[in-house]
Amino acid sequence: MSSEQYETFKLGDWELQSGERIQDAHIAYKTFGDPKSPAIVYPTWFSGAISDNFWLIGDDKLLNPNNFFIIVPALFGNGQSSSPSNQLSPGSFPKVSFYDNVRAQHELVTKHMGITHLRAVVGWSMGGAQAFQWATQYPDFMDLVVPFCTSARTSLHNQVFIEGVKSSLIAVKKSRSAGVGKIGLDREAPEAHTWTAEEKDVGLKAFGRAYAGWGFSQTFYRNKLYETALGFKGLEDFMANFWEKWACSKDPENLLVMLQTWQNGDVSQQAPYNGDFEKAMASIKAKALVLPSKTDLYFPPEDSEYEVACMTPGIGTLDIFPSIWGHWAGGPGDSAKDVEWLDEKLLQFFTNNRDSVNSLAEKLQSALD
Repeated sequence: MSSEQYETFKLGDWELQSGERIQDAHIAYKTFGDPKSPAIVYPTWFSGAISDNFWLIGDDKLLNPNNFFIIVPALFGNGQSSSPSNQLSPGSFPKVSFYDNVRAQHELVTKHMGITHLRAVVGWSMGGAQAFQWATQYPDFMDLVVPFCTSARTSLHNQVFIEGVKSSLIAVKKSRSAGVGKIGLDREAPEAHTWTAEEKDVGLKAFGRAYAGWGFSQTFYRNKLYETALGFKGLEDFMANFWEKWACSKDPENLLVMLQTWQNGDVSQQAPYNGDFEKAMASIKAKALVLPSKTDLYFPPEDSEYEVACMTPGIGTLDIFPSIWGHWAGGPGDSAKDVEWLDEKLLQFFTNNRDSVNSLAEKLQSALD
Protein backbone atom coordinates (compact mmCIF):
# COMPACT_ATOMS: atom_id res chain seq x y z
CA MET A 1 0.00 0.00 0.00
CA SER A 2 1.22 3.47 -0.84
CA SER A 3 2.48 5.68 1.98
CA GLU A 4 0.92 8.74 0.32
CA GLN A 5 -1.25 11.11 2.31
CA TYR A 6 -5.00 10.58 2.09
CA GLU A 7 -8.06 10.57 4.32
CA THR A 8 -10.54 7.84 5.19
CA PHE A 9 -14.27 7.89 5.85
CA LYS A 10 -15.79 5.19 8.05
CA LEU A 11 -18.76 3.41 6.50
CA GLY A 12 -19.52 0.94 9.28
CA ASP A 13 -20.56 -2.57 8.29
CA TRP A 14 -21.17 -2.02 4.59
CA GLU A 15 -23.95 -4.09 3.03
CA LEU A 16 -23.17 -5.29 -0.48
CA GLN A 17 -25.21 -6.25 -3.52
CA SER A 18 -24.04 -9.82 -3.05
CA GLY A 19 -25.77 -10.02 0.33
CA GLU A 20 -22.40 -10.06 2.07
CA ARG A 21 -20.87 -7.19 3.98
CA ILE A 22 -17.52 -5.53 4.57
CA GLN A 23 -17.13 -5.29 8.32
CA ASP A 24 -16.05 -1.90 9.64
CA ALA A 25 -15.59 -0.66 6.08
CA HIS A 26 -13.89 2.56 5.07
CA ILE A 27 -13.34 4.48 1.87
CA ALA A 28 -10.05 6.28 1.22
CA TYR A 29 -10.00 9.57 -0.65
CA LYS A 30 -8.07 12.74 -1.35
CA THR A 31 -9.43 16.14 -2.33
CA PHE A 32 -8.04 19.11 -4.22
CA GLY A 33 -9.37 22.64 -4.28
CA ASP A 34 -12.03 24.62 -2.42
CA PRO A 35 -15.05 22.63 -1.16
CA LYS A 36 -17.22 25.58 -2.26
CA SER A 37 -16.21 25.08 -5.90
CA PRO A 38 -18.21 22.81 -8.26
CA ALA A 39 -17.36 19.23 -7.34
CA ILE A 40 -15.89 16.54 -9.60
CA VAL A 41 -15.52 12.89 -8.61
CA TYR A 42 -12.52 11.18 -10.24
CA PRO A 43 -12.31 7.53 -9.05
CA THR A 44 -9.24 5.29 -9.11
CA TRP A 45 -8.62 2.57 -11.70
CA PHE A 46 -7.64 -1.11 -11.59
CA SER A 47 -4.68 -1.54 -9.23
CA GLY A 48 -4.21 2.23 -8.98
CA ALA A 49 -3.47 4.08 -5.77
CA ILE A 50 -4.99 7.52 -5.24
CA SER A 51 -1.72 9.16 -6.31
CA ASP A 52 -1.91 7.35 -9.66
CA ASN A 53 -4.72 9.77 -10.61
CA PHE A 54 -2.70 12.92 -10.04
CA TRP A 55 -1.37 13.12 -13.62
CA LEU A 56 -4.64 14.63 -14.88
CA ILE A 57 -4.92 17.24 -12.10
CA GLY A 58 -3.13 20.58 -12.17
CA ASP A 59 -3.25 24.31 -12.73
CA ASP A 60 -2.59 23.71 -16.43
CA LYS A 61 -5.35 21.08 -16.77
CA LEU A 62 -9.13 21.12 -17.00
CA LEU A 63 -9.12 19.40 -13.60
CA ASN A 64 -7.77 22.56 -12.01
CA PRO A 65 -8.08 22.81 -8.20
CA ASN A 66 -8.48 26.59 -8.62
CA ASN A 67 -11.76 25.99 -10.47
CA PHE A 68 -13.12 22.72 -9.10
CA PHE A 69 -13.29 20.70 -5.90
CA ILE A 70 -11.83 17.40 -7.07
CA ILE A 71 -12.52 14.23 -5.09
CA VAL A 72 -10.44 11.10 -5.78
CA PRO A 73 -12.05 8.09 -4.05
CA ALA A 74 -10.29 4.72 -4.00
CA LEU A 75 -11.81 1.43 -5.11
CA PHE A 76 -12.51 -1.27 -2.57
CA GLY A 77 -9.55 -3.62 -2.96
CA ASN A 78 -6.98 -1.03 -4.00
CA GLY A 79 -5.16 -1.32 -0.67
CA GLN A 80 -6.28 2.08 0.66
CA SER A 81 -10.05 1.66 0.87
CA SER A 82 -11.18 -1.56 2.57
CA SER A 83 -9.16 -4.38 1.01
CA PRO A 84 -7.83 -7.86 1.81
CA SER A 85 -4.43 -6.29 2.57
CA ASN A 86 -5.81 -4.11 5.35
CA GLN A 87 -8.44 -6.39 6.88
CA LEU A 88 -7.63 -7.66 10.34
CA SER A 89 -7.46 -11.37 9.57
CA PRO A 90 -6.85 -13.37 6.38
CA GLY A 91 -9.81 -14.95 4.67
CA SER A 92 -12.11 -14.49 1.75
CA PHE A 93 -13.05 -10.89 1.01
CA PRO A 94 -16.72 -10.32 0.15
CA LYS A 95 -17.82 -9.94 -3.47
CA VAL A 96 -17.81 -6.22 -4.31
CA SER A 97 -19.47 -4.58 -7.32
CA PHE A 98 -19.21 -1.20 -8.99
CA TYR A 99 -22.61 -0.49 -7.45
CA ASP A 100 -21.16 -1.04 -3.96
CA ASN A 101 -18.22 1.25 -4.69
CA VAL A 102 -20.37 4.07 -6.06
CA ARG A 103 -22.88 3.81 -3.21
CA ALA A 104 -19.96 4.26 -0.80
CA GLN A 105 -18.71 7.24 -2.80
CA HIS A 106 -22.19 8.75 -2.73
CA GLU A 107 -22.21 8.33 1.04
CA LEU A 108 -18.82 10.04 1.25
CA VAL A 109 -19.90 12.94 -0.95
CA THR A 110 -23.32 13.54 0.61
CA LYS A 111 -23.04 12.60 4.26
CA HIS A 112 -19.41 13.45 4.94
CA MET A 113 -18.89 16.39 2.59
CA GLY A 114 -22.43 17.74 2.44
CA ILE A 115 -22.42 17.91 -1.37
CA THR A 116 -25.84 17.64 -2.99
CA HIS A 117 -24.79 17.81 -6.65
CA LEU A 118 -21.70 17.14 -8.76
CA ARG A 119 -20.50 19.05 -11.75
CA ALA A 120 -19.04 15.86 -13.21
CA VAL A 121 -17.73 12.33 -12.76
CA VAL A 122 -14.69 11.44 -14.88
CA GLY A 123 -12.45 8.40 -14.99
CA TRP A 124 -10.10 6.09 -16.86
CA SER A 125 -10.56 2.32 -17.16
CA MET A 126 -12.25 1.02 -13.96
CA GLY A 127 -12.52 4.67 -12.96
CA GLY A 128 -14.56 5.26 -16.10
CA ALA A 129 -16.73 2.24 -15.35
CA GLN A 130 -17.52 3.96 -12.05
CA ALA A 131 -18.42 7.10 -13.99
CA PHE A 132 -20.96 5.08 -15.99
CA GLN A 133 -22.17 3.56 -12.73
CA TRP A 134 -22.68 7.01 -11.16
CA ALA A 135 -24.63 8.15 -14.23
CA THR A 136 -27.05 5.21 -14.03
CA GLN A 137 -27.20 4.77 -10.25
CA TYR A 138 -27.74 8.47 -9.45
CA PRO A 139 -28.90 9.95 -12.79
CA ASP A 140 -29.85 13.36 -11.37
CA PHE A 141 -26.74 13.85 -9.29
CA MET A 142 -24.28 15.22 -11.86
CA ASP A 143 -24.26 17.47 -14.92
CA LEU A 144 -21.53 15.76 -16.91
CA VAL A 145 -19.88 12.37 -17.15
CA VAL A 146 -16.66 11.53 -19.03
CA PRO A 147 -15.66 7.84 -19.12
CA PHE A 148 -12.47 7.21 -21.11
CA CYS A 149 -11.01 3.90 -22.26
CA THR A 150 -13.66 1.92 -20.42
CA SER A 151 -17.13 0.41 -20.72
CA ALA A 152 -20.51 0.43 -19.04
CA ARG A 153 -20.64 -3.35 -19.31
CA THR A 154 -17.62 -5.65 -19.31
CA SER A 155 -17.70 -7.36 -22.69
CA LEU A 156 -17.39 -11.10 -23.18
CA HIS A 157 -13.95 -10.67 -24.74
CA ASN A 158 -12.86 -8.51 -21.81
CA GLN A 159 -14.08 -11.19 -19.42
CA VAL A 160 -11.95 -13.73 -21.30
CA PHE A 161 -8.90 -11.47 -21.00
CA ILE A 162 -9.47 -11.17 -17.24
CA GLU A 163 -9.79 -14.96 -16.97
CA GLY A 164 -6.32 -15.29 -18.48
CA VAL A 165 -4.51 -12.88 -16.17
CA LYS A 166 -6.44 -14.12 -13.14
CA SER A 167 -5.59 -17.75 -13.88
CA SER A 168 -1.91 -16.92 -14.33
CA LEU A 169 -1.88 -15.38 -10.86
CA ILE A 170 -3.67 -18.12 -8.94
CA ALA A 171 -1.90 -21.03 -10.67
CA VAL A 172 0.99 -20.58 -8.25
CA LYS A 173 -1.47 -21.42 -5.45
CA LYS A 174 -2.31 -24.69 -7.25
CA SER A 175 -5.75 -23.23 -7.79
CA ARG A 176 -7.70 -22.60 -10.94
CA SER A 177 -10.54 -20.30 -11.85
CA ALA A 178 -13.90 -21.31 -10.48
CA GLY A 179 -15.44 -19.60 -13.48
CA VAL A 180 -16.06 -16.21 -15.02
CA GLY A 181 -16.82 -13.62 -12.35
CA LYS A 182 -15.40 -15.77 -9.56
CA ILE A 183 -11.94 -16.01 -8.03
CA GLY A 184 -10.73 -19.61 -7.67
CA LEU A 185 -11.16 -23.03 -6.11
CA ASP A 186 -10.48 -24.09 -2.52
CA ARG A 187 -10.10 -20.52 -1.34
CA GLU A 188 -12.42 -20.43 1.65
CA ALA A 189 -9.83 -21.56 4.20
CA PRO A 190 -7.86 -18.62 5.66
CA GLU A 191 -4.54 -20.22 4.76
CA ALA A 192 -5.53 -20.16 1.08
CA HIS A 193 -5.36 -16.37 1.27
CA THR A 194 -1.88 -16.26 2.79
CA TRP A 195 0.82 -15.87 0.16
CA THR A 196 4.45 -16.75 0.75
CA ALA A 197 7.14 -14.43 -0.59
CA GLU A 198 7.95 -16.95 -3.32
CA GLU A 199 4.29 -17.33 -4.32
CA LYS A 200 3.96 -13.57 -4.59
CA ASP A 201 7.12 -13.25 -6.64
CA VAL A 202 6.27 -16.05 -9.08
CA GLY A 203 2.54 -15.36 -9.29
CA LEU A 204 2.74 -11.60 -9.67
CA LYS A 205 5.52 -11.77 -12.26
CA ALA A 206 3.42 -14.22 -14.28
CA PHE A 207 0.46 -11.87 -13.90
CA GLY A 208 2.51 -8.93 -15.16
CA ARG A 209 3.77 -10.81 -18.20
CA ALA A 210 0.28 -12.04 -19.05
CA TYR A 211 -1.03 -8.49 -18.78
CA ALA A 212 1.75 -7.09 -20.99
CA GLY A 213 0.05 -8.20 -24.20
CA TRP A 214 -3.11 -6.29 -23.36
CA GLY A 215 -2.21 -2.88 -21.97
CA PHE A 216 -0.54 -1.63 -25.16
CA SER A 217 -1.45 -2.19 -28.79
CA GLN A 218 0.25 -4.31 -31.45
CA THR A 219 1.44 -1.12 -33.15
CA PHE A 220 2.96 0.15 -29.89
CA TYR A 221 5.11 -2.98 -29.78
CA ARG A 222 5.76 -3.03 -33.53
CA ASN A 223 7.10 0.51 -33.36
CA LYS A 224 9.08 -0.30 -30.18
CA LEU A 225 7.67 2.66 -28.26
CA TYR A 226 8.77 0.90 -25.08
CA GLU A 227 12.28 1.91 -26.19
CA THR A 228 11.78 5.23 -27.97
CA ALA A 229 9.07 6.69 -25.72
CA LEU A 230 9.57 4.91 -22.39
CA GLY A 231 13.33 4.44 -22.46
CA PHE A 232 13.66 0.68 -21.95
CA LYS A 233 16.64 -1.10 -23.49
CA GLY A 234 14.67 -3.87 -25.17
CA LEU A 235 11.62 -6.08 -24.88
CA GLU A 236 12.93 -8.15 -21.97
CA ASP A 237 13.93 -5.01 -20.08
CA PHE A 238 10.38 -3.71 -20.61
CA MET A 239 8.80 -6.99 -19.47
CA ALA A 240 10.93 -7.18 -16.33
CA ASN A 241 11.25 -3.55 -15.31
CA PHE A 242 7.88 -2.22 -16.38
CA TRP A 243 5.37 -5.06 -16.24
CA GLU A 244 6.88 -7.30 -13.57
CA LYS A 245 7.82 -4.30 -11.46
CA TRP A 246 4.25 -2.97 -11.68
CA ALA A 247 2.71 -6.33 -10.77
CA CYS A 248 5.11 -7.02 -7.91
CA SER A 249 4.18 -3.71 -6.28
CA LYS A 250 0.63 -5.04 -5.77
CA ASP A 251 -1.01 -7.40 -3.31
CA PRO A 252 -2.38 -10.51 -5.08
CA GLU A 253 -5.54 -10.70 -2.97
CA ASN A 254 -6.28 -7.05 -3.70
CA LEU A 255 -5.88 -7.68 -7.42
CA LEU A 256 -8.32 -10.59 -7.26
CA VAL A 257 -10.97 -8.44 -5.58
CA MET A 258 -10.64 -5.73 -8.22
CA LEU A 259 -10.58 -8.27 -11.06
CA GLN A 260 -13.81 -9.75 -9.80
CA THR A 261 -15.39 -6.30 -9.58
CA TRP A 262 -14.26 -5.51 -13.12
CA GLN A 263 -15.29 -8.85 -14.59
CA ASN A 264 -18.84 -8.46 -13.28
CA GLY A 265 -19.20 -4.85 -14.41
CA ASP A 266 -22.64 -4.09 -15.86
CA VAL A 267 -24.67 -0.94 -15.13
CA SER A 268 -27.91 -2.82 -15.75
CA GLN A 269 -27.34 -5.09 -12.73
CA GLN A 270 -29.31 -2.83 -10.40
CA ALA A 271 -32.88 -1.69 -9.92
CA PRO A 272 -34.83 -0.44 -11.80
CA TYR A 273 -33.07 -1.88 -14.87
CA ASN A 274 -32.83 -5.50 -13.70
CA GLY A 275 -30.55 -6.65 -16.49
CA ASP A 276 -31.92 -4.42 -19.26
CA PHE A 277 -28.71 -2.77 -20.48
CA GLU A 278 -30.39 -0.57 -23.06
CA LYS A 279 -32.81 0.76 -20.44
CA ALA A 280 -29.93 1.53 -18.11
CA MET A 281 -28.04 3.48 -20.76
CA ALA A 282 -31.20 5.36 -21.77
CA SER A 283 -31.63 6.46 -18.14
CA ILE A 284 -28.48 8.61 -18.24
CA LYS A 285 -29.40 12.29 -17.89
CA ALA A 286 -25.95 13.81 -17.54
CA LYS A 287 -24.32 14.94 -20.77
CA ALA A 288 -21.80 12.22 -21.58
CA LEU A 289 -18.52 12.36 -23.47
CA VAL A 290 -17.36 8.81 -24.12
CA LEU A 291 -13.72 8.49 -25.20
CA PRO A 292 -12.45 5.06 -26.28
CA SER A 293 -8.98 4.48 -27.74
CA LYS A 294 -8.77 3.42 -31.37
CA THR A 295 -6.31 0.65 -30.45
CA ASP A 296 -7.59 -0.43 -27.00
CA LEU A 297 -7.57 -4.23 -26.99
CA TYR A 298 -10.23 -4.66 -24.32
CA PHE A 299 -12.37 -1.52 -24.54
CA PRO A 300 -12.70 -1.16 -28.33
CA PRO A 301 -14.58 1.78 -29.90
CA GLU A 302 -17.34 -0.54 -31.16
CA ASP A 303 -18.55 -1.13 -27.61
CA SER A 304 -18.52 2.59 -26.88
CA GLU A 305 -20.45 3.31 -30.09
CA TYR A 306 -23.23 1.01 -28.93
CA GLU A 307 -23.28 2.56 -25.45
CA VAL A 308 -23.72 6.05 -26.89
CA ALA A 309 -26.35 4.81 -29.37
CA CYS A 310 -28.38 3.50 -26.42
CA MET A 311 -28.43 6.91 -24.73
CA THR A 312 -31.27 9.38 -25.26
CA PRO A 313 -30.59 11.54 -28.35
CA GLY A 314 -28.52 14.58 -27.43
CA ILE A 315 -27.06 13.03 -24.27
CA GLY A 316 -24.01 11.11 -25.47
CA THR A 317 -21.07 12.17 -27.63
CA LEU A 318 -18.42 9.78 -28.89
CA ASP A 319 -14.84 10.73 -29.73
CA ILE A 320 -11.94 8.36 -30.25
CA PHE A 321 -8.34 8.70 -29.09
CA PRO A 322 -6.30 8.66 -32.37
CA SER A 323 -3.58 6.76 -30.55
CA ILE A 324 -1.41 3.67 -30.96
CA TRP A 325 -0.88 3.42 -27.19
CA GLY A 326 -3.83 1.05 -26.77
CA HIS A 327 -5.49 1.17 -23.38
CA TRP A 328 -2.65 3.35 -22.08
CA ALA A 329 -3.86 6.21 -24.29
CA GLY A 330 -6.31 7.09 -21.51
CA GLY A 331 -3.79 6.98 -18.67
CA PRO A 332 -1.83 7.02 -16.46
CA GLY A 333 -0.10 9.87 -18.23
CA ASP A 334 2.81 8.08 -19.94
CA SER A 335 1.88 9.40 -23.40
CA ALA A 336 2.18 13.19 -23.32
CA LYS A 337 0.44 13.56 -26.68
CA ASP A 338 -2.58 11.58 -25.48
CA VAL A 339 -2.75 13.53 -22.20
CA GLU A 340 -2.84 16.74 -24.25
CA TRP A 341 -5.57 15.35 -26.51
CA LEU A 342 -7.66 14.20 -23.53
CA ASP A 343 -7.33 17.45 -21.64
CA GLU A 344 -8.33 19.43 -24.73
CA LYS A 345 -11.44 17.25 -25.18
CA LEU A 346 -12.34 17.77 -21.51
CA LEU A 347 -11.91 21.53 -21.87
CA GLN A 348 -14.09 21.66 -24.98
CA PHE A 349 -16.78 19.50 -23.40
CA PHE A 350 -16.95 21.48 -20.17
CA THR A 351 -16.90 24.78 -22.08
CA ASN A 352 -19.61 23.72 -24.53
CA ASN A 353 -21.86 22.65 -21.66
CA ARG A 354 -21.16 25.61 -19.39
CA ASP A 355 -24.39 27.41 -20.22
CA SER A 356 -26.71 24.61 -21.27
CA VAL A 357 -26.20 22.48 -18.18
CA ASN A 358 -26.04 24.25 -14.85
CA SER A 359 -25.49 22.41 -11.63
CA LEU A 360 -28.12 22.42 -8.92
CA ALA A 361 -25.77 24.42 -6.75
CA GLU A 362 -25.47 27.11 -9.43
CA LYS A 363 -29.23 27.26 -9.84
CA LEU A 364 -29.73 27.64 -6.11
CA GLN A 365 -27.11 30.37 -5.93
CA SER A 366 -28.75 32.20 -8.81
CA ALA A 367 -32.11 32.02 -7.07
CA LEU A 368 -30.57 33.42 -3.89
CA ASP A 369 -28.93 36.29 -5.81
